[in-house]
Amino acid sequence: MGMGWVVMSERELNRVEVLSQVSQGRMTAVNAANVLGLSRRQVHRLLKTFQSEGPASIRHKARGRVSNNRIDPAVREFAVTLVREKYIDFGPTFAVEKLDEDHGLKVSRETLRKWMQDAGIWLSRKQRRTFHQPRLRRECFGELIQIDGSDHHWFEDRGPSCTLLVFIDDATSTLMHLEFVKSESTFSYFGALEAYLHAHGRPVAFYSDKHSVFRVSSEAAKSGHGMTQFGRALNELNIEILCANSSQAKGRVERANRTLQDRLVKELRLAGISDMAAANAFLPAFMDRYNAKFAKTPRRPDNLHRPLNTERDRLADVLCWRDERYVGNQLAFSYDRQRIILAENEITRGLPGKYVDSYEFPDGRLEFRWKGVSLPYAVFDKDQRVTHAAITENKHLSAVLEHIKAEQDKAPPKKRRAGKQRSRYEPTGRKPSGRPSLMEPYYERKRAERDDRKASQGCDI
Repeated sequence: MGMGWVVMSERELNRVEVLSQVSQGRMTAVNAANVLGLSRRQVHRLLKTFQSEGPASIRHKARGRVSNNRIDPAVREFAVTLVREKYIDFGPTFAVEKLDEDHGLKVSRETLRKWMQDAGIWLSRKQRRTFHQPRLRRECFGELIQIDGSDHHWFEDRGPSCTLLVFIDDATSTLMHLEFVKSESTFSYFGALEAYLHAHGRPVAFYSDKHSVFRVSSEAAKSGHGMTQFGRALNELNIEILCANSSQAKGRVERANRTLQDRLVKELRLAGISDMAAANAFLPAFMDRYNAKFAKTPRRPDNLHRPLNTERDRLADVLCWRDERYVGNQLAFSYDRQRIILAENEITRGLPGKYVDSYEFPDGRLEFRWKGVSLPYAVFDKDQRVTHAAITENKHLSAVLEHIKAEQDKAPPKKRRAGKQRSRYEPTGRKPSGRPSLMEPYYERKRAERDDRKASQGCDI
């Protein structure tokens, strides 16, 4: 009679080997107990079974048998059917809760996860992983410039956090411009753009994220110009602006940000720099070292940057906050919560009912023009503590709070009279100004009826 194969675990094979040595007298039971991690009594028990029934008796008796704790196959089938019919897009954790709450079926999360995987309903994290197909680089230098702002503790605990504006060429991964600013805002990008244009010229296009500096948040808005101030400036300079749908799409600048947050932070620490002014002076030399190490050679040698060909005064009119305001009959209008009153002259007398152009420059200078001619004006109620631009244009709350604190440090707020506090209405007897209400005859009749009623009751009216 032939013998079949006997399946044993590594632990069981080790026990057979040790017990055979004890049977042959080459090892004592005490040493066998130490080797196997068992008691001497258990070794003698195993040895007796080994000698009487052979090596196969050392196998665990439950091998091949159904587990006593196994869940009934009907329960498994019922759970999988419920998930397939009602909870097909639920994760195992949520599905377990619903099976317990709605159907009184209690199983562990990991048990249900395995059942769902075996049934093809649920994919493991590894199976669900997707791989981003990298976009090929542009072929020419200056064809596409990726821009982004990286808010970080650049000076670690030596100074406050700030934002690094990064301009990087897509074709070569060359750092084109770096600049530390308080936060991402239209004016901070205007300043960086001006430095870039003077240094390199006009590229074909900029590639950015969907920050409000670059993209109008609500394209269906009925008011506005349909583009941001930065977009309007690039349009006047004949430069395209493209917005990426995901951070992976502008991976070149995202990876550069990660490298900079490692290397530049350490370089600033070694140089003992802890403020933006010193850091900006340090950046050109750092960029040269960075580009020498990491910049790539473009596929084609062409440089697609175009000359700026714009005078400095004209560029200043482009890189500013532009808007228009409707002039009222009193030559007045509102701007940034301030009342602007135009001085009366030959030009301004004909402006009521028309729109004038507003120019707000990075240095805070404000100018209003009519067909290119600057108009003299005065500001009424200039006590503005927080400007609208400071709130809407700063991406980060820290920069807004710094602005508020600076305004508070300039001068304390003006004390205002509280005025007389009234707890109930006291008629003055004066007629209200403005257009009379159509309901006034009705109210007069009601007042007369009330007075007559009080008079008949002997009341003093």
